[in-house]
Amino acid sequence: MVLTNAELIGALQHEVKILVHLAGKLDATSVDYRPTAKQRSSIELLRYLTLMGPGLLSAAVTGTFDREAWGAKAKAAESKSLAELIHEIEAQKTFYADTLGPLSDADFRAELDMFGNKTTRGAFIVNMVLGGHAAYRTQLFCYLKACGREELGTSNLWRGVDPTPA
Repeated sequence: MVLTNAELIGALQHEVKILVHLAGKLDATSVDYRPTAKQRSSIELLRYLTLMGPGLLSAAVTGTFDREAWGAKAKAAESKSLAELIHEIEAQKTFYADTLGPLSDADFRAELDMFGNKTTRGAFIVNMVLGGHAAYRTQLFCYLKACGREELGTSNLWRGVDPTPA
């Protein structure tokens, strides 16, 4: 694998940090923001993000996607508050370290057939989990900007910190 195990864990934990930072910028007017009728609202996006990374990583490790478990977790997320969702997302830092820590280079190179696509476990994790985090945090950032959060900038999106005042 191109990344070391520690680098992959660090990259995923960094994505969680950014997501938690951006989610903390949601307020009463932006939490229900929905760009179009058929897109997720901000809170719905966070609900999905409590499932996406852990669910896909678990599927990659076991080699099977558990639709029933996903559905049950999605149903449970529907009633969670913003604070509860942020707390759950924050806990993903530990989940990623605990789940990926024991994997060897051979584990990452193992072939995987998921959702009709043949790939390696490592490529699946990088493309679907790490890439998914980057995509969805960018979506949340765009939602916040559309809600008037003009002070948000590059450091919020890429580092998960507020910009240094000029």
